Amino acid sequence: MFNNILVVCTGNICRSPVGEALLKQALPGKTVHSAGVGALVDHPVEPTAGKLAAESGLELEQHRGRQITLEMLNAADLVLVMSDGHRRAINQMAPQVSGKTMLFGRWLAGGQGEEIPDPYRKSEEAFQHAHQKLVEAAALWVSKLN
Repeated sequence: MFNNILVVCTGNICRSPVGEALLKQALPGKTVHSAGVGALVDHPVEPTAGKLAAESGLELEQHRGRQITLEMLNAADLVLVMSDGHRRAINQMAPQVSGKTMLFGRWLAGGQGEEIPDPYRKSEEAFQHAHQKLVEAAALWVSKLN
């Protein structure tokens, strides 16, 4: 059972908070949280990511960036990362969790898997693209986890 899900990106202010909120909304009763491998600790969600999330009915105003810890990784039943780089960083930090670490976009591209690109400091279109990929990927995870 995947009752404790950790969603990971780089800064924990763009992709992973949105992924966390999407999964939390669709998987009541499960613990879903997020962190970053290079978190902007205590920073709020990036404004464009927050605006797109709000337009999708997600509440991220209380979110603050958190740095990933060994305790978080060990406690998680499933660790969902945005890129292979995140997977490598986690594997270096905690090789014992490599078997439960997967791409958030694992089921995208017809099941081939796809990284979710980092929109940080990029155009609104980059944020919209990343947001749409997060929505699609979250829906596919929900179908697998329910």
